[in-house]
Amino acid sequence: MIDPAILEPLADDAWPARERGRLGGWRLNASSGRSMRINAAWPLAAPDRDPEAALDAVETWFAERGLPPRFKLTDGVFAPDDLPARLAARGYAPRKETVVMLGPTGGEGDPAVRVSAAPDATFEAVFTATAGDPEDGRERLEALGRIPAPARFARLDIDGAPAAIGASAIGGGFAGVFGMRTAPDHRRKGLARRVLRGLLAEAGALGAERAWLQVEADNAPAIALYADEGFEPAYAYRYWTR
Repeated sequence: MIDPAILEPLADDAWPARERGRLGGWRLNASSGRSMRINAAWPLAAPDRDPEAALDAVETWFAERGLPPRFKLTDGVFAPDDLPARLAARGYAPRKETVVMLGPTGGEGDPAVRVSAAPDATFEAVFTATAGDPEDGRERLEALGRIPAPARFARLDIDGAPAAIGASAIGGGFAGVFGMRTAPDHRRKGLARRVLRGLLAEAGALGAERAWLQVEADNAPAIALYADEGFEPAYAYRYWTR
């Protein structure tokens, strides 16, 4: 499978927050407060100070930015080992389990799927239209624009209009898949599968050997789609909030 300690730093770098900080092995991410990954502390390795002092510092760091403190704890990859107990003692509890799935790259792409190195206006229009919260959509679009090169953005048009999109970040021999969206009028037509295949084919051509993606544990349809494409659950993480 994969050691989460290898993949998690790649995942953090692939979806960069607007503002980032470090406390030794703890990574701090802040943006506009919507997308959890880029508005959370990732305690992947030991902090550079006493754990209680580190927790105080994280809470202060987020408060200074007008954001609630949030911790992303990945199964088997957090420090110190008693961090869950320390968080619970401060009134935090785990919520929103997310599964990281690992799968192959390569294969044949769909010629109808257009893949580019930057998002265009139509890509952004589909992304914004499918965001339930406009502010959340705006924050995620900004994060997509910060993906380091080589990034890829895929779009599938139906009858001349953009219908489905997706993005990927290539790094460390892996491709991370993000931003999979389908316009409401075109759902349940297999378009997401075609976009995914286009991204995986491009990732293989760019030298990525495996792909990873993140999906909420209760999103059974998405998990089934990715499983059909050869993805398997690798590990999970949860967000601890008050």
